[in-house]
Amino acid sequence: MATGQAPGNPVPAMRTYPPVEHPVVVIGSQYLAQYPVELAVNSDFKVSDINGTLILQVKSKLLSLHDRRFLKDAAGNTLVNLRQKIRTMHGRWEAFRGESKEKSDLLFTAKQSKLFQSKTELDVFLGNNKGEVPDFKVKEGYSESSCSILIGDSNTMLAQVHGGHTIAIMPNVDYAFIVALVVVILDGINADDDVGDAFIDGFVGGTVGSV
Repeated sequence: MATGQAPGNPVPAMRTYPPVEHPVVVIGSQYLAQYPVELAVNSDFKVSDINGTLILQVKSKLLSLHDRRFLKDAAGNTLVNLRQKIRTMHGRWEAFRGESKEKSDLLFTAKQSKLFQSKTELDVFLGNNKGEVPDFKVKEGYSESSCSILIGDSNTMLAQVHGGHTIAIMPNVDYAFIVALVVVILDGINADDDVGDAFIDGFVGGTVGSV
């Protein structure tokens, strides 16, 4: 007996998101790909592609006043350093180019959207954004080990975390920027509150390596 789609039976609709109209570049255009990129994060916060090739890595340095994280390329060159701002109610982090701490090299900031929230949600502002409308949003998904990164308040998807350790990134999106948000920012912010603890435990189940 033949199997397959019965005549006249409707085909389920596929969930789609609006494509990225223009390349999204925050850290560098060399981190753009014309195709979807899938990256995996291990417990040492090393980021590899589907072939197991090391692409990026995250290191940390604990200081007396600031918790700092460093996003490095495969050769160990620092792309971004991220500093946690102390005495802020919304868990704010700042990301600077390379090893710089100068405001002129500020790439982006990220903070919790609300002081109290049942699911993790972050507002992300580019360095030149002095307003109150975020350039990007990070939203925790239905499970504690998933999240989505969107353009502002739109439904234009830039990347998604699946299964706690895989990052699916849309074409023409700066994947180094996405890794900085997902692995570095969320880990740091959520380590400070109970809301995000389960998210991080499910995401990688490890700690960021020391510099």
